Amino acid sequence: MRRRTPSRRPVKAQPIGPVQTFNVDGLTHEAKGVARLQGKVVFIDGALPGETVSAQITKTGRRFDEAVLSAIMEPSPFRVDPSCQHFTVCGGCSFQHLNDEQQLSSKTDWLKGQLRNLISNQELEVLSDRSTQYRRRARIAVDSKNGTLSLGFRGKASKDIVSIENCAVLTSALQTIFSSLKVALLGNDLVKMLGHIELLEDTKGVSVLFRLTASLPDGLKQSWENWAEKEQAALYWQAPKASKAEVSLEKMRHYDLGDMRLTYHPQDFIQVNAAMNQKMVSQAMDWLSPNKQDVVLDLFCGVGNFSLPLAQLANSVIGVEVQESMVEAARENARSNGFDNLTFVAADLTQPVADAFIKQKISKILLDPPRAGAFEFLDTVIKIGPTQILYVSCNASTLARDAEYLTAKGYRVLRVGLMDMFPQTSHVETMMLLQKKK
Repeated sequence: MRRRTPSRRPVKAQPIGPVQTFNVDGLTHEAKGVARLQGKVVFIDGALPGETVSAQITKTGRRFDEAVLSAIMEPSPFRVDPSCQHFTVCGGCSFQHLNDEQQLSSKTDWLKGQLRNLISNQELEVLSDRSTQYRRRARIAVDSKNGTLSLGFRGKASKDIVSIENCAVLTSALQTIFSSLKVALLGNDLVKMLGHIELLEDTKGVSVLFRLTASLPDGLKQSWENWAEKEQAALYWQAPKASKAEVSLEKMRHYDLGDMRLTYHPQDFIQVNAAMNQKMVSQAMDWLSPNKQDVVLDLFCGVGNFSLPLAQLANSVIGVEVQESMVEAARENARSNGFDNLTFVAADLTQPVADAFIKQKISKILLDPPRAGAFEFLDTVIKIGPTQILYVSCNASTLARDAEYLTAKGYRVLRVGLMDMFPQTSHVETMMLLQKKK
């Protein structure tokens, strides 16, 4: 017999228009307050749980509406004044109106919801550091329409550039170079030839990269080289249509990780939060606990951020990365730091691998994939059959998908941790340790 489902009366969409009163009882991952009006969910940008606010619905949908905050009638005790004057318009930070402790609490609750099918009574271990002046890398948007220079970041849900004066999350050194750059670009011909600007700080110092959209006259280039020398900053140029800036060996960047030094191209991926990266790597070594009997496979290894620390403890380490240039940098990092138990391989981990690779006696695996996750490689992981898998993720939804697959194939979740790599924003990094069932 067919099962009859009780009919539900469709919720009527609320009209756009009048300012109405809402009691906020939740918070989304993107820091929007959650309220209800006549049974229908309404998301209110800028509102916090426990607040009574007035807001105006600006967008209606079948399942929920969206509203703009008009006034806060009863504020949350956890509300704070945003440290950035551009908070309401800039798309970079969404949590600055919530105190640091509640930011972590909100992110923890959200992550538990994402992983609800994998963890039951397990507590999330939280790793955090300073909440401002932590970002050591930033891409700056630039425009000069109508003769006015706009230098900053994209706006909330917009491609418009929010021209900023100060950024609360940039390191103090990057904030200083940004301020100098903004003054130097005023009325300068270089503005018309720029796609974007990349700022970077590492152990070597501060650097500025100009992504060019047109060829640069020699005189103009020299004037900017002089500016960079005066500011004690390294300067890089990415030519029009080039995929990367050409960088000589002596101008490559480096950062320190414990007692090791890792060299990399200024456009290679590195974690933007140096202090949290050190804590994350230390935690990974603690959780995975490699020893001299272990052969560890480090997937999506980059320039060796995890591979080199693993090699200090394990019998041997195999690092795999798709970008050949990063593999070369990783090999150089192994050589310069004196490791002879490290092997790096360039391979696309979304494609099948050779049987010889699978048959290697690998005991543990570390995964640190991009946002898309590592689903295409998980069959290979199962064939390898490591005793433990440490999964580092920047996207909780793909982590949940991949971990559910691994648990269905004979693994169980031992530990889960939230890493607050990007305070003041909605982004969450996660670390998960899985153990093969006996």
